[in-house]
Amino acid sequence: MSQIRLFIRGSESDCNLAMDLLADWMEEEGLPLATMEVDETQDLWETSVYVNEADVDDVRAVMQARLESEFPDSVVETEILPDVDWVSRSLEGLKPVRAGRFVVFGSHDRATAQPHELAIEIEAGQAFGTGHHGTTAGCLEMIGRLAKARHFSNALDLGTGSGVLAIALARQGLCDILATDIDPVAVEVARRNSKLNETASAIAFETAAGFHSAIFDRKGPFELIVANILARPLMKMAPSIARHLAPGGSVVLSGILASQRWKVLAAFAGQGLYHRHTLWRGGWVTLHLSANRS
Repeated sequence: MSQIRLFIRGSESDCNLAMDLLADWMEEEGLPLATMEVDETQDLWETSVYVNEADVDDVRAVMQARLESEFPDSVVETEILPDVDWVSRSLEGLKPVRAGRFVVFGSHDRATAQPHELAIEIEAGQAFGTGHHGTTAGCLEMIGRLAKARHFSNALDLGTGSGVLAIALARQGLCDILATDIDPVAVEVARRNSKLNETASAIAFETAAGFHSAIFDRKGPFELIVANILARPLMKMAPSIARHLAPGGSVVLSGILASQRWKVLAAFAGQGLYHRHTLWRGGWVTLHLSANRS
């Protein structure tokens, strides 16, 4: 069955607003949503949703309904994508990513790491997280900063995807890490990546939806919780994240559009977790929170 790209065109600010209008529904339906620059000189961008052929009409109708208030004249265009293994194709062209001391790369760039760098080899497969997205790179940089300031005895990587952040935590010397994801395929991909990077002994992988597993009580409370998901589920899980955080612990959050930053901060402030630092990357933010206001 063919995959279809449904998209609208506009300026960067228009496409970011379209992302905001579509994000919560697409997130609930598990549909990939992305924005990309088409022409820098004309400030031309596209916001895209990727769907299976059978779902095109339903998804287009929802897109038009959600965009109508801000973009009454917008046209949802359609592109039929060729039957290609896009994950493998995209990985072939990915360049190494550097974030702080970390360098993330595919097998075709194994020689790229320098002696002073913390190397992570990732073959993402069907899981999110190659380090190229601003949210992942932001988390890597934030993890590096926090590791310089203190030693964490245990950590949780919530929504681990490819496992890159859990592996980064292990590269920083943590030896008691729990990495969870709602998707069993992602968990298996993450487990393979961990073995590839020789960090398997430091990381326990578990398939779990939110905090609905006894393993969180067995392994927690956590001195560091990293959650690179999306703004809406992060806000919903704020009470659970606060409950599973050890006294004096830190939280790193990402998957958050810059326009959603204050809503997320407000949700966590209501749980006694306060803003310490923000990293900004390409319209996305990574937040560091703790129970200490200072």
